[in-house]
Amino acid sequence: MDASGGVFLLVLLLVPVAAAAALWYHHRRLTGIKEWAGRMGWSYVGSDRSLASRWSRQPFGTGHARRVSEALTGPFQGRQAVSFTYRYTTGSGKNQTTVTHHVLAMRLPAFLPTLELTPDGLGARLAKVLGGQDIQFESEDFNQAWRVVAPDNRFAHDVVHPRLMERLLRADARGLSMRIEGTDILCWSPGATRLDVIGPRLQVMAAVVNAVPRFVWLDHGYDPGTS
Repeated sequence: MDASGGVFLLVLLLVPVAAAAALWYHHRRLTGIKEWAGRMGWSYVGSDRSLASRWSRQPFGTGHARRVSEALTGPFQGRQAVSFTYRYTTGSGKNQTTVTHHVLAMRLPAFLPTLELTPDGLGARLAKVLGGQDIQFESEDFNQAWRVVAPDNRFAHDVVHPRLMERLLRADARGLSMRIEGTDILCWSPGATRLDVIGPRLQVMAAVVNAVPRFVWLDHGYDPGTS
């Protein structure tokens, strides 16, 4: 047998080994996710198509073949929350690329205007140079750490008050991407589901919700004093 024949035989032998390893890894990962859900009192859902089209802004509303996997749902500090892996595809043919995000969402007690908070990094600075919005606040430290986008400037300033700015400058909040959209607050990051970040990120999201002033809730038909 010549060298090329040996390489071909080796490839034939390695393909089933690689496939078996992939199946084993997937099974082990899925088992770990289900065990985590059981310990936390959450439910493992797996796939939920409705989550792929529930929100319209980043990381949603772009690409094709949008799908959800590893979905988990359960309570967190009295609110219903969900965690899932979200994937979509860009390009076509040989130029296709799959983009993956870990998304967390928590239900709000009432519909609120959109408010997006993302890290003020290179991409955000470029967006601002090109005319993208960035609402400024009285804290320069906060302005340098966060980019805030909202159709309603008054709502943004009502919600992002000094106490919330101080909370969002803590280490566990820096670098997160979050958005209030309708009846949910979301947090997303590149990559598949990471169980170790679910609790800490939900804590930050809950802090944002808890910081919404009572008069804002009242303006949108909800009285937190009666809940």
